[in-house]
Amino acid sequence: MMLGSVLNPVNSSIISVSLVPIGAAFGAPPDQTAWLISALYLATSIGQPVVGRLIDLHGPRRLFLAGSAMTGVAGVVGLLAPNLGVLIAARVLLGFGTCAGYPAAMYLIRGEARRTGEDSPQGVLTALAVANQTIAVIGPSLGGLLIGLGGWRTTLAVNIPLAVAGLVLGARRLPRTVPSPAASSSEPAGARGAAGLDLPGMVLFAGTLIALLLFLMEPGADHWYLLLLTVLLAGGFTVRELRVAEPFIDLRLLRGNLPLVTTYLRALFAYVVSYAFLYGYTQWMEEGRGLTASQAGLAQLPLFATAIAVSTVTGRRAEVRGKLLVGAVCQVLACGGLLFLRDDSAAWMLLALALLVGIPQGLNSLALQNSVYHQAQAERMGSSAGLLRTFGYLGAIVASAANGAFLSGRADTGGLHHLAWFMVAIAALFLVTTVADRSLSRIGAAPATPPAAPPPTTDAPAS
Repeated sequence: MMLGSVLNPVNSSIISVSLVPIGAAFGAPPDQTAWLISALYLATSIGQPVVGRLIDLHGPRRLFLAGSAMTGVAGVVGLLAPNLGVLIAARVLLGFGTCAGYPAAMYLIRGEARRTGEDSPQGVLTALAVANQTIAVIGPSLGGLLIGLGGWRTTLAVNIPLAVAGLVLGARRLPRTVPSPAASSSEPAGARGAAGLDLPGMVLFAGTLIALLLFLMEPGADHWYLLLLTVLLAGGFTVRELRVAEPFIDLRLLRGNLPLVTTYLRALFAYVVSYAFLYGYTQWMEEGRGLTASQAGLAQLPLFATAIAVSTVTGRRAEVRGKLLVGAVCQVLACGGLLFLRDDSAAWMLLALALLVGIPQGLNSLALQNSVYHQAQAERMGSSAGLLRTFGYLGAIVASAANGAFLSGRADTGGLHHLAWFMVAIAALFLVTTVADRSLSRIGAAPATPPAAPPPTTDAPAS
């Protein structure tokens, strides 16, 4: 479960230190290499809930193995890519290939929790979150090391051994049939077949995201037709999902589950800040501060250590509201800290900033994951977990677009400061939605103790 779920985060983060050398190799400016980020997230944003729904219906085994094989093929294509266009295509293939791991893991955890009667498997959820946090944060350091050893192509080739490991472990360890995680369902996964597969809804959902994300990549008045297309496709998707008996995304349930919708919105804000920091700040360290790719990767190591320590220490506690509040405040402070950086900023400032960013990095994704686990419908755990990743990668797309807008041409200090103001505003929205959401206090709260029976009165008649 952990291997499959980390395939996407490792490819999301490892590319951050590869953008500059790839741009130099192909003569491409930052606004073109930004498509390497967006291509992965576009494919993943569409694929995560689609694959998650298929896992809900058919179980995780076949989809996990198919995704692992596709990830290996993408690694080979990226390793041999002769130009930027082929490399972008490899990232699209990689995005679809890495979609199955996380929904499959959440599906299996929920199903096993129902089987054993342990509805809050905090240890397993923490292990999953720590694995994702670890690989996401060490990605830049790993990327810098790989680039130093064999150039930027090694950051794509790393997917080949990971895919082989996924195929071997998946074939040996994943069950061929898995009961539905819904307690009330008596049908085994896969028995429901194509009856629950809403293909028109999936197509409309994909079209809506593609139109929206293409606009976000190049926002402007001359691309107004993309916004119009987004609205039309979103309207068609809404009508379809409200009318069909087995919708791809049950909007009727979401409409009645405001806490889950708010969690998705909160994930969008959190990941805009997280990925803007990951890509924008890393590019600034290389081009504005003058560090090498390897040095920029190593400068992220304190962030890695802090995030892992915070996730490990707090993971056993099921409560999420306190984690989100602390994470939100630290995000605001970290974004404000970017405004104090200069071309000659001392190394201790970079270290302090990395330590501060590590706190929300370790808290937010763990708390968001646990929120979805407790708020989502059991029989739609795969697609609900996929939607969490979709909103996270929508945030990444917005962050990538912001990086392209504020760091156009070169990631200098002035551009970083403009990006920082944008990040402060988004971090403030994350804080406001967390403070206002009182439903978070019910997640992980201890059940109320019934009042003790009053002592018998002294004049009570004997029985």
